[in-house]
Amino acid sequence: MIDVNASSPELPPTPSETIAQATAAESPRRPIRDLPDELISQIAAGEVVERPASVVRELVDNALDSGASQITLRLLAGGVRLIAVEDDGCGIPRDELPVALRRHATSKITDLHDLETVATMGFRGEALAAIASVSETSIFSRPAGQDTAYLLDARSGELRPAARNQGTTVEVKELFFSTPARRKFLKTDATELAHCVESVRRHALARPDVGFAIWHEGKLVEQWRAATGTPEEAIASRLADVLNEKFVANSVIVDHWSGPVHVTGRAGVPDASRSKPDHQFCYVNGRFVRDKVLTHAARAAYEDILHGNKQPIYALYIEIDPSRVDVNVHPTKIEVRFRESREVHQAVRHAIENALAAPRAAAVVEAAAQEAARQPGLSDESAATATKPATAAAPAWPQTRMSFGEPVVGNPVSDLAKLWEPMREQTPVVETEAPAAPAAPVKQAVPATEAEAVTAPVMPTQAPVSESPAAPVAIPVTSAKPFAAPVPAPIPVPAPVEQDNGIKLRPSGQSSYFQQKAAVAQVQEAPAAIESIVKVAAQPAPAAAPVAATPAITASSASSDTAPVWPLGRAVAQLHGVYILAENSQGMIIVDMHAAHERIVYEQLKNAVNTENGEENIPSQPLLIPATFAATREEVATAEAHADTLLALGMEVSPFSPKTLAVRAVPATLAQGDAVELARSVLAELAQHDATTVVQRARNEILATMACHGAVRANRKLTLDEMNALLRQMEVTERSDQCNHGRPTWRQLTMKELDALFLRGR
Repeated sequence: MIDVNASSPELPPTPSETIAQATAAESPRRPIRDLPDELISQIAAGEVVERPASVVRELVDNALDSGASQITLRLLAGGVRLIAVEDDGCGIPRDELPVALRRHATSKITDLHDLETVATMGFRGEALAAIASVSETSIFSRPAGQDTAYLLDARSGELRPAARNQGTTVEVKELFFSTPARRKFLKTDATELAHCVESVRRHALARPDVGFAIWHEGKLVEQWRAATGTPEEAIASRLADVLNEKFVANSVIVDHWSGPVHVTGRAGVPDASRSKPDHQFCYVNGRFVRDKVLTHAARAAYEDILHGNKQPIYALYIEIDPSRVDVNVHPTKIEVRFRESREVHQAVRHAIENALAAPRAAAVVEAAAQEAARQPGLSDESAATATKPATAAAPAWPQTRMSFGEPVVGNPVSDLAKLWEPMREQTPVVETEAPAAPAAPVKQAVPATEAEAVTAPVMPTQAPVSESPAAPVAIPVTSAKPFAAPVPAPIPVPAPVEQDNGIKLRPSGQSSYFQQKAAVAQVQEAPAAIESIVKVAAQPAPAAAPVAATPAITASSASSDTAPVWPLGRAVAQLHGVYILAENSQGMIIVDMHAAHERIVYEQLKNAVNTENGEENIPSQPLLIPATFAATREEVATAEAHADTLLALGMEVSPFSPKTLAVRAVPATLAQGDAVELARSVLAELAQHDATTVVQRARNEILATMACHGAVRANRKLTLDEMNALLRQMEVTERSDQCNHGRPTWRQLTMKELDALFLRGR
């Protein structure tokens, strides 16, 4: 039997109990005393030196501040056994070497004004002392006017002559040898090496005028030579070397001034987005930073052109007066604080938006042409096609057409005696069906040769069916507002006739689809505040005066140098009522007509609203009964501090009590929404970023919904005129490469890609 009265075995004390027992055993109070200098440096090293990459960052900062033009990094065991940074900068004089290892000794600042206007990478003067406290550190340097270099051992303090050219070398051996517990937290050598390379890569992107080389275990890992040329060319060259050439090819130049803020760099196109934010680089006065304001501004610029949770790629360089930014807010100097966060936020957002606004069709076609010129493997036919203009017609020489369903001309196979006789020639049969009545249209005969086919109608027109083949044709020209697409010269065609292919031409009395479709006005659920603005932009434009027909287009006239070259080419067909197939100078263009028209209508709506009210001055709608809600102290303080910003956004939020806020006015476009939820979202963004895009985002969501409902739907049969009008509008509409949801609107298939599909030239 089990003795229930027996005592259970004692359990080991928990960690909290152990700490409590140790505290009780000690004296109730310890005296306050100064810490030893070595312990102070080791505590500081815990903040500054996290891993070998932290040491690399601090030493490279010092090398750049010395004016170096070439920096070499040598590593052993991922930087744990050895970190050596060599530069050709100004060097350190012999008398200043011992001072360089003291805590808070620096040549970067001398007073508070220098601290508030820091323009160098380092300024605290604690990095070398912290590194020397947890490793075996030595420095040997030689300035320009010194006969020989001197080596200083940080552990012993010995200073002796050494051989070296002008510059400085800092060697850090056996990192964390004095604090073995810190060494246990390090990862594998490969992981630490990757972090060290990433640290140098961030410096390399900011200083294209400086060369960098990284050696590990005696092998060259990375090398980036100093770039030359203009600042834009140097940045592009360094980005191509450090990241890859695709980054430069899939990005656009950013150059924008907004008050005291200058934003330069490159912003990736939406098609180059990634699943991780590993290609996002922001620099403030040459310093790599991670700042929530900059990240939020960049994300806001990509809001309606990125699909799903994709992350954009960019490299942005913000130049601002050093007195308007505080870099002394983080031990590793990777975070900054702006005096006016809103102006920086707006500058970055507008810089990226303006850079991405221009349609990329022309640039893509030009890049494809340059790529085709560099590729010697193109077949002769493809090379000829890649260089001819988009409007070139068929060749002028005749080519016998293939006949289908026509009487067989020749000898039957069973008559062997006549197989070797010459084939009898026969003139192609051209049948003309007599009209049943005088008013009936004439059936067009099939041309016998391709040369004759050139004069056949190229596009179906909207002119009335005429009884006389020589009657002039009137082609109505439409206009699009506010982005008025330049209407190309109409292609002259003979009088249209009713063909037996099932296509019925619309009488000229009917307006085209783009004139009839008032996309926005058809949406019944649109807010009343927008309807008055949208009606003006959505009204169909009056048709221009009809253009008289000219003689039919020929091959010689089409191939002239004066023929227009359109980036998106000329429409040739519609596929399943969803896609438009077009031909341009580089091959074939495939357009998602719904997505493309949706973006066009969306941009027209945004432009109409911004033109009427201004982007930063949104009209408000006072509430008959203010909406009150319980607010935190932070929300109350944010509402009071950003009252002017809220008014500019069309909102009026004021304290109702110490713990209650009242929403008294909301943007007119959002009057039907939840005022409390909108106020909470706006206050949350203002508290975190000092700027908000909640109102613009909510307004744009309404406009996007209206554009989606008003755009042309799938399975809508378009004429060639309508398809070409859509292509021309895409070429002049901002951000027309993506729809409102971030999906692409068109794709290019080059002749090289088409040749590869059919194994041509192999």
